[in-house]
Amino acid sequence: MRRKDREVTDFDAMIGIIDECHIIRIGLEDGEFPYIVPLNFAYTVSGRQIDFYIHGAMAGRKYELMQRNKKCSFEMDIPLELDCIAEKKDVTMRYKCVMGTAQITFLDGAEKRRAMDDIIMNRYEETKKFDYNKKMLGVTMVAKLTVTDMTAKVNPVGGGAD
Repeated sequence: MRRKDREVTDFDAMIGIIDECHIIRIGLEDGEFPYIVPLNFAYTVSGRQIDFYIHGAMAGRKYELMQRNKKCSFEMDIPLELDCIAEKKDVTMRYKCVMGTAQITFLDGAEKRRAMDDIIMNRYEETKKFDYNKKMLGVTMVAKLTVTDMTAKVNPVGGGAD
């Protein structure tokens, strides 16, 4: 990381950033160019192990690429504000972000149902007691992304110029 002064190394601070994010972008290998897709997510933490949970159709480009290569990169961010620093004639975006790599595991059976009911649907107050169509689980992909490497970076509001 070039800007070590912006690096976040505290694990709990990284979890705090993740908790503020609503979208995870995963990068999948697709030949000459990577394929990047934004997704809603939920997550669990066990010790220092983070697992992200995503869901989607069991068809299409994302699903096919995930089946082909069970590795992905990920990124999530929170834009804070655009800072125009007149006295230094500088412009910088204030933000928080987390990025890394993960191993993809497709879930099925009871494990799939538990991930959807107890993890994904429990992420937000609005969905905790929502009676979703459980018949759709049969045609819904639920995957666990086990984090293998992660870094975080913050350019805080009130921070110095670039």
